Amino acid sequence: MEVTRSLPPDATSPLARVVSDSTPPEEHSGFRLLPLGVYSLDARLELARRAKHSLDVQYYVIQNDGAGRLLLRTLKEAAQRGVRVRLLVDDLYTAGTEQLLLALAATPNVEVRLFNPFCCAREQLTGRLLASAFDIVRLNHRMHNKLFVADGVMAIAGGRNIADEYFTLNSAANFIDMDAIVVGKVIAELSGIFDDYWNSEEVYPVAAIVKPRNSRAIMADDFDDWVGMSGPAPKLTLPPTDVLGYGPIGEELDAGRIGFLWGVANAVADPPYKLRSMTAEQALATSVTMRVWDQLLRAEREVLMTSPYLVPGERGMAAFEELRGRGVGLTLLTNSFAANDEPLVHSGYARYRVRLLKAGVDLYELSPARTTRNRRLGLFGSSLGRLHAKTAVIDRRKMFIGSVNLDPRSATQNTELGIMVDSPQLAREMLRIINITKLENAYRLQLVATTDTIEWLAMDDEKEIIFTEEPETGWLRRIYHRAIGVLVPEGLL
Repeated sequence: MEVTRSLPPDATSPLARVVSDSTPPEEHSGFRLLPLGVYSLDARLELARRAKHSLDVQYYVIQNDGAGRLLLRTLKEAAQRGVRVRLLVDDLYTAGTEQLLLALAATPNVEVRLFNPFCCAREQLTGRLLASAFDIVRLNHRMHNKLFVADGVMAIAGGRNIADEYFTLNSAANFIDMDAIVVGKVIAELSGIFDDYWNSEEVYPVAAIVKPRNSRAIMADDFDDWVGMSGPAPKLTLPPTDVLGYGPIGEELDAGRIGFLWGVANAVADPPYKLRSMTAEQALATSVTMRVWDQLLRAEREVLMTSPYLVPGERGMAAFEELRGRGVGLTLLTNSFAANDEPLVHSGYARYRVRLLKAGVDLYELSPARTTRNRRLGLFGSSLGRLHAKTAVIDRRKMFIGSVNLDPRSATQNTELGIMVDSPQLAREMLRIINITKLENAYRLQLVATTDTIEWLAMDDEKEIIFTEEPETGWLRRIYHRAIGVLVPEGLL
């Protein structure tokens, strides 16, 4: 497999000129938060359409749906303009997209690689897992990173995969999530991380793993039909502004200058060989998760965090209790049982709720019903609202954004990527989004006096509503959850 590296930035690239004209003297790295899903997809498409030299794209999931096909179409169009496209996808969920990926790889200027691929029975996930039962230790190691780098000068990083539900385009369920457009000195770190993965032993060319159903020529025609290349690209419906007051990024790209918030940033990622040549303890000790904990434990006044899957474990609980013991305010926002798309992970989190509340943690759980009614973070319609953002704000100065959940899988099994930024202005914007989510879209939890039982509080038309059972769930689901939850070891969550 050929080793390739990120192309050096070309100052004549239109994106490079925008970055140069948008960067004040002596600044380190610039950020534009993307809390609105449809804006986040639009930003990726705009960067891909304006790229002149290179696109380096890395995702855990790319679905064969509207968002996935639109992005793949845009990557092929870029390649046809002469842009070098490198696409790296984790192999866990490629059963529905592998033929699309194989056909895209047949396009000149495009190379597609798979991370830690399955060997056989590739038509569906269940078959892959059954056929690989004796190789499950290797295959339990997945690449959870999300990264999009255009012309080596502008990137998008954060929590979103490529599927309709991450961009509020799904009629059944959508995620509240967070990405950021990134420029400046940290881009070199992000490109280096991509190169490390792209050239790692865990990665294989898609053509070495996936067998074509037809000849390559027919596949190319099929790809064009699948993604609709014969007609105009679907138009995204974009609201005038997002919750922060920003408009679509294309308008600023057209104007030649983008408003960023600036700070000193560094990007971190787990090595692609995590667990291949490490023990679980070594993987944990060097993980992005532990680097996040290191920053949290340096807090002096307050920490606010969002994590869709929150299973702190004994080490995490000890860290939270240490923070509270030093008088550091701690606010955690995660999914309610009704919002969680991983019920077993919720059972792991539920084991710690009483202890968190006793420690004085302000604990919030996202409400699907309240999210549906609130349009400030996206138009959810009648779909189920869920939290997927992985963010933190420390002392109103430092901000973290990335792919890391506070659970055992992120710590010891998956590879993760994140960016820590020292910027009071950026931290203030992230705090605004977290506060909107917790106050308008979530339940606040509290302990009933003199007992270890929990109540869920919400405001409805300025009237406080109190729930004494997991809200928005039926009794049968709650009983099943309690019964099955005690049977699953925490390390498997």
